[in-house]
Amino acid sequence: MKAVLGLADGEYETGEGFGVEGQCAGELVFSTQMTGYMEALTDPSYNGQILMFTFPLIGNYGVDLKNFQHPHVWARGCVVREVCRKPATLQSIPDYFEENGLIGLSGIDTRKLTIKIREHGTVRAALVTGCDDPEYAVQIAKKAPLITDEDLIPAVSTKDPYRVRGPGKKIALIDLGTKKNMVKSLHSRGSDIWVFPYNVIPDEILEIKPDALFVSNGPGDPVLAKDAISCVKSLIGELPVFGICMGHQICALALGGKTYKMKFGHRGTNQPVRNMEGKVAITTQNHGFAVDFESLPEGCSPLYTNLNDGTLEGFIDRDLDVTCVQFHPEAHGGPRDTEKPFFDSLYRRIS
Repeated sequence: MKAVLGLADGEYETGEGFGVEGQCAGELVFSTQMTGYMEALTDPSYNGQILMFTFPLIGNYGVDLKNFQHPHVWARGCVVREVCRKPATLQSIPDYFEENGLIGLSGIDTRKLTIKIREHGTVRAALVTGCDDPEYAVQIAKKAPLITDEDLIPAVSTKDPYRVRGPGKKIALIDLGTKKNMVKSLHSRGSDIWVFPYNVIPDEILEIKPDALFVSNGPGDPVLAKDAISCVKSLIGELPVFGICMGHQICALALGGKTYKMKFGHRGTNQPVRNMEGKVAITTQNHGFAVDFESLPEGCSPLYTNLNDGTLEGFIDRDLDVTCVQFHPEAHGGPRDTEKPFFDSLYRRIS
């Protein structure tokens, strides 16, 4: 099947499409992970984006449904150098994409596009399958909204509150696009988890008398999550507050801090971070925005920094009982360097 990827700057790549005929547009981003490709594609944080994998072969172990981070794929499109069409076991990615109305592109120079994004930053793109007209794809890309203009959270958040029962501490979770393994990591420690939509008001959370508030990951620009920012701002000081990824950014904004868009972000399973004691951990990350530590109020201390670019990867305010990390300690399928330290410390703080 013919296919083309058009960029808003006029560049394009033609290749072979997989899945169904169709088109999508969004921010083109790359991930450096070698495995866990379906975990990435089903991560709600990729809503609004076309996901390109830098590893040259994707799909060699097929589609492992039990490890999905959400019931369906959230990336608007998938771009790979080569897709495995006959894995040894399980269903192939092309077959899964065709059955579920998804679109992908293979057979292009992903290394060249990755270098371009690293040098010039993320770019709007359009992926068209069943057609190889570059001018058409480029025009769609140029009309695509910027990621900073799209409110992507309502689509990925739960519509109604729900509960994952457990015998232990009661955790109120604001769902901005929660990954399944985040809930699993909390529940494995006995948490009684109450999940609320992105636009929950503080009184609804306080009504259940939680032991702590947890703010999840999510897609897009954190400054657009005005409901979540307002809610967290009201509850800081009332409850211990924890955040991961976008939750980290929401907590920073609720404290009066600032976030900024990164040139190309951090996406992959091999991101090194260092804590303030000098210990290094390898983490999974997926974010295109970061917190400006200098904008945080007095009382906040850094927890982690990124060893590649020095960006803030976590902070703590002990007086207000706020603890956040930018990376994903609950990462599936790994690495798990920070899973036990983060979630165990969470429980020590609220015990």
